[in-house]
Amino acid sequence: MDAGGGISFQVISADQTIALRHSVLWPNAPVSQVLLPEDNAGIHVGAFITGAGIEVPIAVISLFLEPLPIDNANDGDDMEERNRPTSGFFSVAEPDTDSECRAEGATIPLPSVRFRKFACNPLFQGQGVGSGLLEYAIETVAKKRLRGTVIWCDARVATEGWYRRRGLAPFGKRFYKSDVEYVRMKRDL
Repeated sequence: MDAGGGISFQVISADQTIALRHSVLWPNAPVSQVLLPEDNAGIHVGAFITGAGIEVPIAVISLFLEPLPIDNANDGDDMEERNRPTSGFFSVAEPDTDSECRAEGATIPLPSVRFRKFACNPLFQGQGVGSGLLEYAIETVAKKRLRGTVIWCDARVATEGWYRRRGLAPFGKRFYKSDVEYVRMKRDL
């Protein structure tokens, strides 16, 4: 999809996300920190400079079917795995149009789509590339028939205002991954 202004968006491979994820999100950490075990099950989207002949994305987002967390109160520990819902916490009803997720008596429509590892090359930040890619990611969710009712993410607190301006709202308690403070954000689809 050509977004005009010389930027196009497309579905990409997980491998095409890694270099940008690493250089933007965790440049001082090992590359393994930006790899996700579920990468092969996700849908990945990227922004490219139209006609530049460059195969390297300038922004990336990875999308995964993942239940919306009920609560993330975890006493502030910094283990990402402890902040993520696990299959033991959620049970999913038989797949149909009314699928639901039940957790401790609460019911949430499924599926929800989590976006992760959203990174934009600093040279292109503040120019609408990330905003356009996020909207393309939401459109991709609909086209791929993931039937998500909500999209959500773990956002760095420093970016909360950016997500609010794009229609996402915070939920749950703030928490840490390593020494970075996060808040969960969501938007109904």
